[in-house]
Amino acid sequence: MFTLTGVRVVDADGTREANVVIDESTGRIASVSDETEGETRHCSGAVVAPGLVDAHVHLMMDGRPDVAAYRSEPVERACYRAAANLQKTLEAGVTTVRDLGSPGDLATSAKAAVTDGDLDGPRVLAAGEPITMTGGHAHWLGREADGPNEVRKAAREQLKRGADVVKCIATGGVLTTGAVTGAPELTEAEIRALAEAASAKGVPTAAHAHGEDGIKNAARAGVSSVEHGMFMDEEAADLMVDNGTYWVPTASAVREIVEAGVEAGIPPEAVSKAEDAAERFEGAWSHALEAGVNIAMGTDAGTPFNDHGENALREMELLVEYGLSPAEALEAATVGGADLLGLDDVGKVAEGYVADLVVLDADPSEDAGAWRTVRQVYREGERVV
Repeated sequence: MFTLTGVRVVDADGTREANVVIDESTGRIASVSDETEGETRHCSGAVVAPGLVDAHVHLMMDGRPDVAAYRSEPVERACYRAAANLQKTLEAGVTTVRDLGSPGDLATSAKAAVTDGDLDGPRVLAAGEPITMTGGHAHWLGREADGPNEVRKAAREQLKRGADVVKCIATGGVLTTGAVTGAPELTEAEIRALAEAASAKGVPTAAHAHGEDGIKNAARAGVSSVEHGMFMDEEAADLMVDNGTYWVPTASAVREIVEAGVEAGIPPEAVSKAEDAAERFEGAWSHALEAGVNIAMGTDAGTPFNDHGENALREMELLVEYGLSPAEALEAATVGGADLLGLDDVGKVAEGYVADLVVLDADPSEDAGAWRTVRQVYREGERVV
């Protein structure tokens, strides 16, 4: 046992003065109270918050300007990048990530490597290969499938390899040459087949969807979360609320592309599509906030100039820029993400919860920039930073 003393505890339940007793043998929080037990670690004036949950990353990507370059590299290189990205992510205070697209068994292998102690990193939940139509968005790293039966089989393949979530591509995307960003790709019937296959195993689902029709198809089909959702209209927002669909906005991804531009080496087509999406994004936020859509923080880390280790810091500030309070952003990045990922013991500083904790100099419920002041990081009760 050891105790973090002299701290303010901050999570979705608010802010309070307390000592945090951690049981190293279980990796869980033993108490949050006036009591102390075991070794005392004084953190005068610091804030203890839950580790962040990033619900959308790509561990095999490194922020390079043109994703086409990955296609000519061996998967072994991607594995080394993933190992480095895990370390950077953990050092930034992100203690859980959901990889939503890597080739083959890369992400599921990263999960096993962290679980077995071969690599330091956040807890990894993996989707395996995203399921896309033939020639669809992200086809170069995904599993191409057409028609409900093929999509169902593709989903079952991901489940067989140990996927924690099954992802599909409901619309075109910014970074795939020739893809129309908002245009539907998989049909509602195809998405429904995927959702039913995953649901039969108790596994959640995610849909890459920018356009209104794709978002609506995903929500009606019973998908757990819509990723990006940049063209969301009022009807799509209402459908998401009615179906309990989470939104993972990934604000950082498009913002970084627009700000870096063609001059940084990003293909002109991708920049043009990102600029269009960025213009429509504020409308999506307006509809989502008015309807009360559930939001979980995700960054799309690894996309151009959206670097692992820096991504969550930017994303938290962007969530506030687009209309959440700092406290609401904290909730989206802790208990919101944990709920989406099906983790009922992650995301709070509370007795019995996993001791994934970050020691900060500032209060993230008051200032989203507090995540730039990380002092220490604990992963399952062990200090890793």
